[in-house]
Amino acid sequence: MNALRGIKWPYALIALVAVAAAAFGLLHPAAAAPTAAKKKKPGATARIKQNPPPQLFTDAEIAKIGKAAADQHRKADALFAKWKAQHGTARDDKAFAAWAAQQVPAAPPAKQRTAELHDVQALAKTRTAAGEKAATWLEAHGKKDIWKLYLHDQRELIPAAQGKVEKAQLKAALKMAKNVSDQVAAKDKQPAPFVMDPTLRPEKRIKPGAKGPYSYPSRHAARSAAAVTFLSALSPHRAADYEWMRAEVLYSRLYMAGHVDSDLTAGTLLGDLIGDYELAINGH
Repeated sequence: MNALRGIKWPYALIALVAVAAAAFGLLHPAAAAPTAAKKKKPGATARIKQNPPPQLFTDAEIAKIGKAAADQHRKADALFAKWKAQHGTARDDKAFAAWAAQQVPAAPPAKQRTAELHDVQALAKTRTAAGEKAATWLEAHGKKDIWKLYLHDQRELIPAAQGKVEKAQLKAALKMAKNVSDQVAAKDKQPAPFVMDPTLRPEKRIKPGAKGPYSYPSRHAARSAAAVTFLSALSPHRAADYEWMRAEVLYSRLYMAGHVDSDLTAGTLLGDLIGDYELAINGH
């Protein structure tokens, strides 16, 4: 897959804006010269335009983890119904974040985690240069950029004011997903696969006796699930594309030994809860 499904790049518009900006700079050089204070970092759209996706993983490769992630949604909906019954739809981020952290299942026993590590070790033996390139891209952009770009695509079809509000809502969901997953990971202290077996990622140079990084639950999974739940409610006809991309992101984490399966399913459950919450408190 050489481009994000469903994303339409407005090249003609981009070119027109670029020409206009250049002309304005020639006529008004002082106005065109940005000051250091006004210079902004490139946004998600610009970052992906500068680094477009390579060939990603096949549907067959991502099918198993994609199904495992999809199965978490029903569990999350049932759990969130209990929260909603007790608390309604009023915003209470602090209380909800604490509650959501408690819904993450206990880390699996050592025997299960060892078995999952063996699966990651077997997968590592099949790596290719193309696969590593895909995984590296997904790791870099799967945290936030991909999801912000998808929302940007949706925003082209709605009033600007509504789009601005939904942008802030997605940002809030992604932030909470990161914060809560980090909190749970710090409590459960489950080492990442490449920590348990340093040969999986020798470039990471894990110091002897290092206690981290911790990988349960997966931050990538939590953010992806929160985004997919949120975006799918806003644009149901595009839900399959969002779920496909989530599976791509999750598989990349297995491929490069960042996580084992239970890290990803736990993170997905957490992210689905956060997505449900963000939708409910904003009346979607």
